[in-house]
Amino acid sequence: MRGPSYFFLSVLVHVSSATIKVTGFIGHNVTLPCSYDVRTYGVLSFCWGRGKVPTSKCSNTILSSQDGVVDFRQSPRYQVLGRVTDGKVSLTVLNAQRGDAGVYGCRVEIPGWFNDYKVNTYLSMEEEIVTTSTSELNVEVTDLTMDMNRVTKKEEFKAFLKVDNLGRMAAIFFFTLIIILAFIFWRMFVSKEKLQHLDISAVENTYESIPMSR
Repeated sequence: MRGPSYFFLSVLVHVSSATIKVTGFIGHNVTLPCSYDVRTYGVLSFCWGRGKVPTSKCSNTILSSQDGVVDFRQSPRYQVLGRVTDGKVSLTVLNAQRGDAGVYGCRVEIPGWFNDYKVNTYLSMEEEIVTTSTSELNVEVTDLTMDMNRVTKKEEFKAFLKVDNLGRMAAIFFFTLIIILAFIFWRMFVSKEKLQHLDISAVENTYESIPMSR
């Protein structure tokens, strides 16, 4: 009788438990799944612990809930983000670190002998690998070059606007203005000379055209 009883209990434990593996990335949130059917059992009490689920309760309990209300939480980093009243009792570890790796156990207390639902989860933590394509690197280098060119042009413009350069610009401006005015006066003087010459020529022609009286 002892043999069949032990076999029967082993089958019950095997049916009502599960073992899974989850991989998390350092610095990110990671969720360890655990849920049950509320329609069948109603809202039940549950707990999470560090280590495999023992014969009763949880090992090194880090979070527990009674009748849909979380009544113990070892750290604010341990959160149940799902709706407990819907049977979603997955544990989320916020900002997971390398030290969070290990075995976690979830127990849902289903009424009756040997009915509890148990989930043992092995959490492994890894560094997040960030891949950057060559095109992205080229874009970043191009953007950096453009930014440097903008800065250089701004610096050149600022240097150009210094007092010495303003003085040079003023001198060039006035020198150009003097040349333009001199050219204008010269044109006016030449035009006046031409007009006087034309007047004299006209008078001489008039005298030549008048016949001399005897």
